[in-house]
Amino acid sequence: MSNITIGIDLGGTRIKAIAINEQGDILHQCYHPTNDGDDAIWKNAIARAVQEIQSNLKSDDALIGISAPGLPNAGNSAIAFMPGRLQGLENFVWTDFLESKTFVLNDAISAMMAEARFGAAKDRKNVVMLTLGTGVGGAILIDGKPYQGAFNKAGHIGHMVIDSEGDVDVVGMPGSLEDAIGNCSIVKRTLGKFTSTHQLLEAAKAGDIFAREVWHTSVKKLAIGLAAITNILSPEMIILGGGITEAGNDLFEPLERFMNIYEWRTGGNKTEIVKARYGDLSGAVGAACFAREAVNY
Repeated sequence: MSNITIGIDLGGTRIKAIAINEQGDILHQCYHPTNDGDDAIWKNAIARAVQEIQSNLKSDDALIGISAPGLPNAGNSAIAFMPGRLQGLENFVWTDFLESKTFVLNDAISAMMAEARFGAAKDRKNVVMLTLGTGVGGAILIDGKPYQGAFNKAGHIGHMVIDSEGDVDVVGMPGSLEDAIGNCSIVKRTLGKFTSTHQLLEAAKAGDIFAREVWHTSVKKLAIGLAAITNILSPEMIILGGGITEAGNDLFEPLERFMNIYEWRTGGNKTEIVKARYGDLSGAVGAACFAREAVNY
């Protein structure tokens, strides 16, 4: 088997492709537009990206990992469930199409794999990651391995209930964490005053009392969710990634204050909360890591 592994991140707007070696060094990378709406275009774009990497690195036998939205099947050979987006993705077997052994993984778990192997959680065994963006994604690492659960549904932390009287989210859960802090609900949470978390924070920093209250309520609910995770899984580290973490201290400082209130710190033990190190390429790097480990396993 080649010591090179190819990782593909199938996003809604862009396809990111990389090749890494066993040390996690990125040897090649390329980008293509996704063109969601025409599956022949994005499927062929992925094939071209793979061919480009194989040609440049002269590695026709490289394993391939694909990071994609949705829930993979039991063998991680295809995405089994992804309603509403990327028509043609469900049950599409990539090994047959690309003619190379290919493993498919949920995008949030892929991001966590990148952090666990080469990023903020390197050498850690029990870790939880949340991606804070349009929605709230999640992933779980137990004893150094990604935990996908009985139906490969594990890690959807954004759909935990924070307010049982709240509006239902996209999977039917009332008052979810995703609804509490995701960009998807910013218009509703701010009564139409803001359309993005960035706008909300800029107003809060400029002294807007309403904006400040909305933001602090959102961070408080995030802390409640994280504290619940520490009680259920007792991870040594929680990693936060995604666009909302670009708020920096405006997120992490109030989050720390709320965690001081809500986290149950038995024996004085405190769960470390850190920002993800990988950004744009986390899905692709993590997918490559997963593919290598899956074939070895």
